[in-house]
Amino acid sequence: LFDWGLTVRLAALHSFFRYLQYENPENLLEWQKIMSIPVKKTKKKIVNYLTLDGIKLLLEMPDLNTENGRRDLALLTLLYDTGARVQEIIDLTPSMIRLDKPYTVKLIGKGNKARIVPLMEPTVKILKQYMEEQDLMRINANSYPLFFNKRREKLTRAGINYILNKYIKLARGENKTLIPEVFTCHCLRHSKAMHMLQSGVNLVYIRDFLGHSSVQVTEIYAKIDSKQKREAIEKAYVDVTPNEEPMWVNNTDLLTWLKRFNK
Repeated sequence: LFDWGLTVRLAALHSFFRYLQYENPENLLEWQKIMSIPVKKTKKKIVNYLTLDGIKLLLEMPDLNTENGRRDLALLTLLYDTGARVQEIIDLTPSMIRLDKPYTVKLIGKGNKARIVPLMEPTVKILKQYMEEQDLMRINANSYPLFFNKRREKLTRAGINYILNKYIKLARGENKTLIPEVFTCHCLRHSKAMHMLQSGVNLVYIRDFLGHSSVQVTEIYAKIDSKQKREAIEKAYVDVTPNEEPMWVNNTDLLTWLKRFNK
């Protein structure tokens, strides 16, 4: 696995010995040897995501005849539809949901940065039913957690992962080919990003939607999308291969003229 701590320490050492080059040039060769120590190369983690069919299957798993099932459907639908981080969902309150057009949700991301993400009408319908059932439409409920446990405390990261894993197992029981063995809440975020990319949404818009600091972070989705790569290559392809049969094979006049030499 990638050890981020070691990488940071090595970067600090490189910076320090670059400084020593100027302060203590007598040992320049030693400093340069230290600075030449490379960062250990490791295998990159696989980005798991669900296809649209996989998402549909997952969202069919909650039992809508139960209160918890209806809550879980609202939770998973919102996680996918917004591409939100788990902590962003945990910190949601009813006041951050706009249930009038244009439907939006306010997410507070890393560095306390806020972003407004559009909501689709089917998601709003599920959310509204859930919020009405849980009495979250009242003005004095605006600061309550949007998703909570039996003690009315906001769900924890472990709690949300438990909910997702329960339905992932059920979905795998229905169709193993659609659900990868390793799947976390963050994979729902990956899934949304991949589906946006495959629908032709510009990477810049996806960056803003996900709250990435740079489009370079978002480019990971373009790198792993083999379907889009293939379509782009096929679109740019020009056939330069020779015909399987020479052109003269279908030239009847030329063939007739050549046959005269046999007479």
